[in-house]
Amino acid sequence: MAEVLVYVDHVDGAVRKPTLELLTLARRIGEPVAVALGSGAEATAPALAEHGAVKVLTHDAAEYADYLVVPKVDALQAAYEAVSPAAVLVPSSAEGKEIAARLAVRIGSGIITDATDLEAGDDGPVATQSAFAASFTTKSRVAKGTPVITVKPNSAAVEAAPAAGAVEALAVSFSEKATGTKVTARTPRESTGRPELTEAAIVVSGGRGVNGAENFSIIEALADSLGAAVGASRAAVDAGWYPHTNQVGQTGKSVSPQLYIASGISGAIQHRAGMQTSKTIVAINKDAEAPIFDLVDYGVVGDLFEVVPQLTEEIKTRKG
Repeated sequence: MAEVLVYVDHVDGAVRKPTLELLTLARRIGEPVAVALGSGAEATAPALAEHGAVKVLTHDAAEYADYLVVPKVDALQAAYEAVSPAAVLVPSSAEGKEIAARLAVRIGSGIITDATDLEAGDDGPVATQSAFAASFTTKSRVAKGTPVITVKPNSAAVEAAPAAGAVEALAVSFSEKATGTKVTARTPRESTGRPELTEAAIVVSGGRGVNGAENFSIIEALADSLGAAVGASRAAVDAGWYPHTNQVGQTGKSVSPQLYIASGISGAIQHRAGMQTSKTIVAINKDAEAPIFDLVDYGVVGDLFEVVPQLTEEIKTRKG
């Protein structure tokens, strides 16, 4: 069976959920071979083996932390040349898409980004994507070279499938360009205690209808009752009510949670493009004609300042 390279997104050995999802998808088209780089790379092996990795290629060097993405591209190219895989899968983060694009150029292959599903085909892996601001769903495959595919978080359920997970050292020679852009400083992001927006299973977002930064506490309370991430529409972000890092939409972050709750969001195409692939969508808006209601699975026509607190209390009561 053909091998499939899976780029591992981890923090000091702790494997992030999108990578485990990639392993699930990789098993549909071949045998997953994981590539873990940087500090704690070898510590990823148990989790990767538990979820189907037959091999774990590891390499640690200061370049991965001290410079931008080129050292990682060099390493992934070395893994590609060592394995000759049927496909290369990468998490669809901002960094992941840059790594994937650079690798595709180097190996002369086609690339598919932001896939939401993956299946085996007669002529190679077939990826499902959302196109034209999520107005259409397409199926596509790479026609030239080894497919390089980035997959959006929450596109597949994580499934355990114990495998050997044999750890092998990866030989990497860094190119001259690897040290071209140096990281000069880092500022740790202040933790909110909530899930990462793009990886969260539940997202609660607020829009123009929240009517002020001080009122986002209502949205946060609902999110915390559900263990959810907090999102915001472009209108709310542009007004300075919530940080840009939480913006959901075409010019913000793209999310695909199991549950998306939109409060006070009209449903402009810019916002819909960033959340339309959510599995279940609930909208709360006092305007019964708001475009968001054309998209939702469940709609509540009402004042969010009345509906959201009641919903939060009901959730707390049921959980208690």
